[in-house]
Amino acid sequence: MRKPIFTGSGVAIVTPFTDNGVDFGKLGELIEFQIRENTDAIIICGTTGEASTMPDDEHIEVIAYAVRKVNGRVPVIAGTGSNDTRHAVHLSKRAEEVGADAILSVTPYYNKTTQEGLYRHFRAIAESIGIPVILYNVPSRTNLNIDPDTVVRLAEIDNIVAIKECNLNQAGEIIYRCGDDFAVYSGEDALVLPLLSLGGKGVISVMANIIPRDTHDMVTAFLSGDLETARKIQLKSLGLIRALFVEVNPIPVKEAMNLMGMGVGRCRMPLVEMSDKNREILRKAMKDYGLI
Repeated sequence: MRKPIFTGSGVAIVTPFTDNGVDFGKLGELIEFQIRENTDAIIICGTTGEASTMPDDEHIEVIAYAVRKVNGRVPVIAGTGSNDTRHAVHLSKRAEEVGADAILSVTPYYNKTTQEGLYRHFRAIAESIGIPVILYNVPSRTNLNIDPDTVVRLAEIDNIVAIKECNLNQAGEIIYRCGDDFAVYSGEDALVLPLLSLGGKGVISVMANIIPRDTHDMVTAFLSGDLETARKIQLKSLGLIRALFVEVNPIPVKEAMNLMGMGVGRCRMPLVEMSDKNREILRKAMKDYGLI
């Protein structure tokens, strides 16, 4: 049976930018903070990491830096998705070359494709590399769903081993049909426990940027049978999660990190600063949680 790349909480880590590029010193601080707080995997250059604004050289440089900084302590999973299959293959090969433990590959966006196109797209990526592939299904951003039938076909490919699933309506069917040999991770912070109750292995999380230990503890508690502790953490987090998505991710989570004194800078355009109204919503949720 294939072993999951990780079990628990993987952080979809932000990328701290300066006006001139990436603040690698700050990125190193964030990685150390995550490992110190028991995060189980680092997902670098994903949606929350604003990979869509990174030129290829910078994208790969950030992955390579994360690999060196983590130094094998937890898995490093690199976002290498694209709506151009050749580009996704190129990024995936480069991520493998610089030492990523696995890749996270999102469904093609804008041009989209058919279910057969999805199968061929992900198969081409998987066949181009030797490291594991995590599929990323996020219809709210791509307007394209990987149907369960297609996931089942893809799971038969040796190194397609997991999915980050944001369409929780189909997660149970995927888990049932693919079995324990295929890991399903929640892509929704507010619905981690429902997914775990169906047999999920954990979460790839935005909120873990600011509450990494609680996110890890929630999953660990559930998987170890302490359902009450897990439930309390999930319920406590709901108000904070709503605030973290009051504007498009990662605008609020970067603002939250800055309010906590982490100094991660601004998002890259076209993402802009939060409105004053929503910043106050976020500030209140953080205060209620005890973060500020």
